[in-house]
Amino acid sequence: MNTVDRFLKYVSFCTTSDEQTHLTPSTPGQMEFARYLADELREIGMQDVSLDTNGYITATLPANVDGQPTIGFIAHMDTAPDASGKHIKPRIVSNYDGRDIVLNEAEQIVMETSKFPELLGYVGQDLIVTDGKTLLGADDKAGICEIVSACEYLIQHPEIKHGTIRVGFTPDEEIGQGADHFDVQRFGADFAYTMDGGAIGELEYENFNAASCTIRVHGVNVHPGKAYHKMVNSMRIAFQIAVMLPRWETPEHTQNYEGFYHLIGMQGTVEETTLTYIIRDHDRARFESRKRELEHLVRKVNREYGEGTAEIVLRDQYYNMREMIEPVMHVVERVEQAMLAVGVKPKVQPIRGGTDGARLSFEGLPCPNIFAGGENFHSRYEYLPILSMQKAIEVILKIVQIA
Repeated sequence: MNTVDRFLKYVSFCTTSDEQTHLTPSTPGQMEFARYLADELREIGMQDVSLDTNGYITATLPANVDGQPTIGFIAHMDTAPDASGKHIKPRIVSNYDGRDIVLNEAEQIVMETSKFPELLGYVGQDLIVTDGKTLLGADDKAGICEIVSACEYLIQHPEIKHGTIRVGFTPDEEIGQGADHFDVQRFGADFAYTMDGGAIGELEYENFNAASCTIRVHGVNVHPGKAYHKMVNSMRIAFQIAVMLPRWETPEHTQNYEGFYHLIGMQGTVEETTLTYIIRDHDRARFESRKRELEHLVRKVNREYGEGTAEIVLRDQYYNMREMIEPVMHVVERVEQAMLAVGVKPKVQPIRGGTDGARLSFEGLPCPNIFAGGENFHSRYEYLPILSMQKAIEVILKIVQIA
């Protein structure tokens, strides 16, 4: 199967994750996809293929030369719940001409270059796009496709010398649970790479420190005609908390190393309202300060409206892997060398997000992040340049050959 057909097959599986199910994997489509992948890995000749009850896949390509480290490649099977991943209808835009791309003529959904200027960097290339109703799933099915395709190529070309290669595919990365049941010791790699980055050339070993925050506000509901000094409207108090946070410290107003508070959910009635936030910052001290600020706002509300009016639950999700990678920078230098060897300019930059590799690095498996090639992840405007996917495969092949 060629690389494009493989990717198109992968995105036919609906693997949207869902943090509300409290299951692993969180949705049945992920296990369906995992079974397909496990069978495919066996068919192409991978060894020790394992699929556990939590939906984690591991496999081995044995070494054909001695004295090399065991290198891992990891990608995740789920797609983000931010946009639908059901009934994806991809199509290929051949020889992109640099103009706006009409994704869905009937519904007038257009990917405009004025809003997505990165498109202009792919003039003349073939792009895989959506029909404007779903995401594409290149995050991270492109990464899986690249790893499987590279392993298949190595199996078909035994003259290429390499050490032992370990492959791992995880569920539920998009809801922060991808590393929950990943057995680093059993995986047995000296170091690894997540193929989970964006545009061609991206190489990342810094990521956000991340936490989730749930604030529940309790109110009192009575008939509005007799509410004087009796009603406590939880929604209004929740809005008060939201507007007390710095207006400009949100995702749409921050970039590079700037952190943020991000309100991702609000559900409420007069009697009870829930605010759901994610907190992000590259700097550990500022990260801790952001959590303390939310706790301070909850205490402030409770002083005004009475103890117990608002409750807060904070949960750390992952930390900046930089402190774990810097002592072993050779794992980053190997990728830079591989990229340059295949004609890709490395773009070393911080991740404004996270990967499974962040947590795995803290568990003893150094795990920088390499581009998978897609753009506009988590969006109906997601697209994948085919050349970027092919170059990612070449980077994998070169990484395992570098002695």
